[in-house]
Amino acid sequence: MTLESLTGTTVLITGAAMGMGKMYAQLAVQDHAAHVVLWDINGGLLEQAAAELAGRGSEIHRYVVDVSSLEAIEAAAENVRADVGTPDILINNAGIVRGKYFWEHDQRADIAATMAINSLALMHITREFLPAMISGGRTSRIVNVASAAGLLANPRMSVYSSSKWAVIGWSDSLRLELQQAGHRHVKVTTFCPSYIKTGMFEGARGPLLTPLMEPADVTRRVWRAMKEGTPMLMMPWTVKLSTALRGILPVAAWDVVAGRMFGVYKSMEHFTGRK
Repeated sequence: MTLESLTGTTVLITGAAMGMGKMYAQLAVQDHAAHVVLWDINGGLLEQAAAELAGRGSEIHRYVVDVSSLEAIEAAAENVRADVGTPDILINNAGIVRGKYFWEHDQRADIAATMAINSLALMHITREFLPAMISGGRTSRIVNVASAAGLLANPRMSVYSSSKWAVIGWSDSLRLELQQAGHRHVKVTTFCPSYIKTGMFEGARGPLLTPLMEPADVTRRVWRAMKEGTPMLMMPWTVKLSTALRGILPVAAWDVVAGRMFGVYKSMEHFTGRK
């Protein structure tokens, strides 16, 4: 069931103040969504994003939300329900990355924060809105932003990878649960990209045949997949190839292919991240 038009819909996007989150919001406005709900922790940038989107036909709603906090999610979700109702489309986009060896991670600022924002927040936010999506009977979509790092182990990404592995397992299981329970009007798309030129992975180098992708191209492809209800989107094509090779090769052989041939294991050596 393809979602042909967003006219009359409500779209909620997390991490919407900048980068790809703001691009998703722009696409929602271009697609004539009635309400576009922006969540972000950065109030200043959120206000700027809302101002840029205003006056283009969609009603813009902004909420400063720390998605690492369940209490903050619950309060913001209650406000959204009171102000605009249940979202028809939920884009779980917010995320953080820490690129260092595991033993260099701070327990709270790195490990706890990464798991809370990248994994638990998606579950908590979806749990807030999904029951009403189900009971409402309207064509609905959930997009969960995972990562190719959730499919393949990589040095200096242990905590980030684990958070995205969790997203993939939960998100695709949720897709199957909705199908099994007969709630086919709600479709889940799990997005697994390699590196994207957003600044979040500044300094990272794309493996062989896997250049850093342009955010505008990526968001348009995700948007199309969301509307079509695509179960899983991997970008670029080398993500599928590497996943297949990892599944059939012995560990030692795969380490040679990934480490020496494709350069996957060295891709984070010069990572600096967004400043």
